[in-house]
Amino acid sequence: MARSPYGNYGHAILTAGALRTPDQVALTYCGEQSFTYDQLNRNVNRRAHALLGKGVGPGRRVAALLNETLRVAEVYLAQAKIGAVTAALNPYWPVETLRDVVAASGCTAFVYDATVEGVVGQIRDSLPGVTTWIDVRELEGASDEEPPISGWYDDPLALYYTSGTTGLPKAVVHTHASSLATAQIWLDVPRGPDSVFGTGAIIWGIGFPAIAGPALYAGMRLVLEQDWGPANFLRVVPRERVTHLSQIPSFYAALLASPEHEDVDLSSIQVIMLGGEPLTATMLERIKARLPQAGVYSYYGQTEAPYTCMGRVDDGTIPLGSSGRARTGNAVRITDPNGERVIGEVGEINLAGPHRMTGYDGLPERTAEVLRGEWYVGGDLGTLSPDGVLRVLGRREDAILKGGVWTQPVVIEEAVSALDGVAEAGAVGVPEGASEQQILLAVVPRAGHTLDASKLALALADTLPAHQRPDHIVVADALPHSQDASGGPGKLLRGKIRELLG
Repeated sequence: MARSPYGNYGHAILTAGALRTPDQVALTYCGEQSFTYDQLNRNVNRRAHALLGKGVGPGRRVAALLNETLRVAEVYLAQAKIGAVTAALNPYWPVETLRDVVAASGCTAFVYDATVEGVVGQIRDSLPGVTTWIDVRELEGASDEEPPISGWYDDPLALYYTSGTTGLPKAVVHTHASSLATAQIWLDVPRGPDSVFGTGAIIWGIGFPAIAGPALYAGMRLVLEQDWGPANFLRVVPRERVTHLSQIPSFYAALLASPEHEDVDLSSIQVIMLGGEPLTATMLERIKARLPQAGVYSYYGQTEAPYTCMGRVDDGTIPLGSSGRARTGNAVRITDPNGERVIGEVGEINLAGPHRMTGYDGLPERTAEVLRGEWYVGGDLGTLSPDGVLRVLGRREDAILKGGVWTQPVVIEEAVSALDGVAEAGAVGVPEGASEQQILLAVVPRAGHTLDASKLALALADTLPAHQRPDHIVVADALPHSQDASGGPGKLLRGKIRELLG
């Protein structure tokens, strides 16, 4: 039986739109170029035929180092149509990281744009496994007819990389099917025939199937920019009449901190998707005061399972601080330390659905740690309400496991910081990584105050349940912090607090 071309990501994302509404504008680039769905599809087809002419075919792994957002869209979709596997490289990685990731990727071809020629020159000689180097400007002049379609459903589509906080970034394998499932996010969010999605350079990597792909799949107009900082945002939104956005809350802290936004027409904005960090009540109030017409949505997901949960927070549909319910076709649950499903208790967040990755490329042991049957368990803790609303609390590696219950350190720290004379507090579990821990609390007194550990323990016994009460209290002159970019104190280094116990 012949495979349907609609199981191919590139065909389903773009060709279907060209067949459905060929004359509708699909994409604008930096306010200078505009393409209908038919024109964009033909451009992608030219890239696909040119890639085939250079020996890039089904199953071949191609490293893509692209910083120009239009080229990202064209090349990712072209490679999807012909069944090549895209290793979506981050143009902001250090040269050494980039070289090592490509060496580990199994890629034998490398496509790049003009903005990264210097970097390519630095790594080319050290990557003998890459036998085909392609400047994207070479992918011109070929036929604009549909190329031979290859790659369907469970075939690998791309490697998208994690942040790589320790060691090399992990390569997350997504298929045509999982990426198409991610493309359906707008089924759960209002949109119309005139919807316009605006975004910047973040579309390389997982940003493409999570941001750009869904806009095209939904028949929206995709506005691509190179710069999506507040200043350019204020130029682009009124110019393009952008209706839909996906950002982090701190973007609006920067946007609204300056009076420059006050006289700009932002009335076109209808939907704001926020994720990646907590949305506070104060920030939500500021957003709604400036953009009263916009619906504000929270979402939660990871590179391994993008946009799993979402919900609207500004109208009370879900509580502020939560990340919504599992979207159509997806599932979320919480499990306790024994792996049992729990409701209303802190536990590990499990995500499932057709959008989930198939695994980490070349890392079977790490894959086995996080894929448990249908579920992806990525190390975040949260709670789930009886009606399915997820609240994300933080990383399991930071949590304290005492009495069979996980506790985020911030819960203890907030209780301590409310006591008289306490300037700062830090809590950790000891021993590190144990299945049953005790709580070590370090406190710093305010200037001119002294603190007594035994009195602090008595005071906390009245406010905290047994599994959150500290077993050891150390009074310190200061707590360990990283340095921020300006040389001042940065993030609290919880791991070093254990050294204070002696």
